[in-house]
Amino acid sequence: MTTITVANEQDIIKKLSSYIEKISNDAIHNRGKFYIGLSGGSVVKYLIEGLPKVDTDWSKWVLAFCDERIVPEDSEDSTFGVYSRQLIPKTLLDKKQFITIKQGVSAKEAARDYTEKLTDAFGGDEFKFDLLLLGMGPDGHTCSLFPNHPLLEESSLKVAAITDSPKPPPERITLTYPIINNARNCIFAASGGGKAEMIKKILKDKDDLPAARVKPIHGSVYWIVDADAAKYL
Repeated sequence: MTTITVANEQDIIKKLSSYIEKISNDAIHNRGKFYIGLSGGSVVKYLIEGLPKVDTDWSKWVLAFCDERIVPEDSEDSTFGVYSRQLIPKTLLDKKQFITIKQGVSAKEAARDYTEKLTDAFGGDEFKFDLLLLGMGPDGHTCSLFPNHPLLEESSLKVAAITDSPKPPPERITLTYPIINNARNCIFAASGGGKAEMIKKILKDKDDLPAARVKPIHGSVYWIVDADAAKYL
């Protein structure tokens, strides 16, 4: 695990963008495609500002979601909806490059369908992302993996449904740890004093919180934090 502390949120965006540029170009050079998993929350803001400046072959990107809410794509709660409206117009990405959830079905059916879509995208049942961009909630959750939830122990499903999310909306799908920890790279980016206590619990105190369980077996995990978020480290 590597912790990178920068001065402020703008520096987080610059550092995150530089990592994305390097990882994407390495993946495209070595394997022909770049598989990335996106998250919502503050990650969206960082990417909307930073990604348009990245020098990469956008046509080689395959974009999936670390988790997604079971809502219509035009809902404000849809993570894909936000990227569709705010990121795609600023880059050369096409909507067809995004692996989106099936509409109008239950969370369980959406998770099953998403697993099938990822199987097609990866050309097999080993889902090895080049990069997962992860967020961390105020309770230490990441993706839609919440503290003390049974999904923390899920080991057979690659994509799981959750219908009792403590954070609304309650119905979602999420990647599980076997897939998260199979990634080549995982990056958390966090800014502001409001994140400081939880970052201390995860990075310094080593509390067993969902975000702390992100430990790629054959990959790297990076925490990019600003001075306010890192003040208790």
